[in-house]
Amino acid sequence: MIQASELILNPDGSIYHLNLKPENIAQNIIFVGDQDRVEKITALFDVVEFSTQKREFKTQTGVYKGKRISVISTGIGPDNIDIVLNELDALVNIDFETRKIKEKLTSLNIIRIGTSGSLQANIPVDSFVMSQYAIGLDNMLRSYCIDSVSNLEIETAFIKQTNWDLQKGKPYVIRSDETLKNRFDSAAIHKGFTATAGGFYGPQGRILRLNIQDNNLNQKMDQFNYNGIQITNLEMETAAIYGLSALLGHKAISLNAIIANRANGTFSDNPYQSIDRLIEYTLQKLSQ
Repeated sequence: MIQASELILNPDGSIYHLNLKPENIAQNIIFVGDQDRVEKITALFDVVEFSTQKREFKTQTGVYKGKRISVISTGIGPDNIDIVLNELDALVNIDFETRKIKEKLTSLNIIRIGTSGSLQANIPVDSFVMSQYAIGLDNMLRSYCIDSVSNLEIETAFIKQTNWDLQKGKPYVIRSDETLKNRFDSAAIHKGFTATAGGFYGPQGRILRLNIQDNNLNQKMDQFNYNGIQITNLEMETAAIYGLSALLGHKAISLNAIIANRANGTFSDNPYQSIDRLIEYTLQKLSQ
């Protein structure tokens, strides 16, 4: 039996942070970072049957063209993903009455819709990137036993090519779910290799008042190449989503609207329109 200190429930029986009960979520779940983007998506639904919010975690569940879908705001960063994915898994795979893992496990479909900046000149602003691989530059996932789901060859190549300082932790590489990759693939989307940072400023090479450990890291990441695989974009959630989903038996794919291109020094004239197009693309693929 899982102890109360490990599986924390609210007085109404909902899971602690997400404020959800098992019946409140669908098998198909869209992740967004921004809580205000939840209703931007569910405004397109035929019906919204459930809504709740606790802290930055806002959830709405409804139906779009006959498909039941939940939309959840995760907030920013791998630490928040650790909360959201573990609690979603508990909702479907742990019996809250007995506090025991269910004999028959449920696999969720996790689709992240995000915004990102491109690192490569051939991926222009207002395009879409689907993360075929993700590399985690944070340490969160290393708290788990990940050897069965990580790609040691790409990890080793990245550490060598960038002269990565292992005092910051060892990067990890996780592949997207193949089924969802095929489902969301089309000529309208680039297949990429996404880097997930553990912060927005220093971890992504931004300098305000603090010096950073490696002033040339961004340039090294831009130039990284493993058998033709190059890092296409940089954000703060995808690798954590892929790692935890793979470990827990869920399917995950990450889709990004590219609103900036660092190689070209360009920024989208209308980033909100790009996000709207990606939302419509995602819903269309999900409803098919």
